Amino acid sequence: MDAKEHHACLNCGTELSSSYCPNCGQKASIHRYSIKHLIAHDFVHGVFHFDKGFLYTLKELFTRTGHSVREFIQGKRSKNFNIFTFLVLILTASHFLGAYNSFELSELYDNENSKSFMTTYQNFSSENPRLVAFMLIPIYALCSFLIFRRSKQNFTEHIVLNAFKASGEFIIGLTFTTLAIFYQSKEVLITALGIVSLLNFLYTVWFYRQYFSVFGYTKGKLIFRSILCAIAPQFVGGIIGGVIGIVTAAVK
Repeated sequence: MDAKEHHACLNCGTELSSSYCPNCGQKASIHRYSIKHLIAHDFVHGVFHFDKGFLYTLKELFTRTGHSVREFIQGKRSKNFNIFTFLVLILTASHFLGAYNSFELSELYDNENSKSFMTTYQNFSSENPRLVAFMLIPIYALCSFLIFRRSKQNFTEHIVLNAFKASGEFIIGLTFTTLAIFYQSKEVLITALGIVSLLNFLYTVWFYRQYFSVFGYTKGKLIFRSILCAIAPQFVGGIIGGVIGIVTAAVK
């Protein structure tokens, strides 16, 4: 998809007379997200370059998360840290902290099948944190694409918005990883895991509710769809995880 030229800057509203905004420096030509643009520009640039705005993006994710991400996708991009760089940094921090964490998630379960599955999952995710993250995001995107299809956001835009959402969730998850370094009590960690899981659920509902609040949904339908969108990936992920567990057990 070709880039569109705009008469006013999508980031700050200044009237444009050249290829760049004279006020904030953003390009006058902004692409709508597509697979080509996502891979050729955002992904490659995000992995190999560091942009300004890390703290700004972090603040926005926990103050006006859905609104700021929607504005980013609609063209207000100059202040934000590149989402793929941001996500990689969060995953790197999680992997670094995980190296100091000797606690096994399987220890929180009494059922042997659950223990075996969690051991397999933890080993795989600790060895391939980026792969796991980039496998989860398309699942999130598929669910939000179907549940909020009335918004007319294309699938690639759903990938981008869910990459932001996943970043917020991983940051919340870091609290459990950090706590597990200092506490080995099963009771404490079960409680902590429950709290972190609840916070992630509430964050997800809040994110979707804010993001899709301008697309004509009634308040009740918006909340219902946001809750549904927070729950649906768990079922899809559970099915995929179950298949992986069965295949792994069969191979062994």
